[in-house]
Amino acid sequence: MQELTCKEVFERCIQTLQVSDKDLLELLTCKEQNLLDFLLVDIREIFEYMNQSIAGTDLLLPTTTLHETIGILEENKEKFILLYCRTGNRTSHVLGILKRKGFEKIAHLSDGIVGYSGKKLKNAPLPQERNI
Repeated sequence: MQELTCKEVFERCIQTLQVSDKDLLELLTCKEQNLLDFLLVDIREIFEYMNQSIAGTDLLLPTTTLHETIGILEENKEKFILLYCRTGNRTSHVLGILKRKGFEKIAHLSDGIVGYSGKKLKNAPLPQERNI
C-alpha cells in the first residue's frame, strides 16, 4: 500500500475529525521535518499530564478551564489543532464546542493517550505558552 503524504494525512484527519495512533506518529514526523505545522493540545488535567504526556505536546488546556483558556485556541484558529485526552471522550465533547465556534482545522486522537504507541513522557515540564 502506498504511503500517504503529510498533506494527505492532514486532510483526511480534518475531514474525519479523527486521528489514529498511526496518523499521529506520521503527523509528528512531518512536524519534526518542518513539512507540517499544527498544535498538539492535551485537554486533560495537570495531574494527568504530569503522570504521562505525548512527546511534542504544545499546550495543556484542561477541559475544566476551557471557558477561561479558549482564547488561546481562538488566536490560533488558522492552524490545525489536534486535541488529545485519556481515551478520546473529552476531546469528542470539546470538538463539538470548537466546531460551533467556527473552528475548521481540528481533530482529536480518537483512542486518546491510552491508545498511543509513540513516545510518552513522565513528569514532563508543563508546556509553556510560546510563540505558537
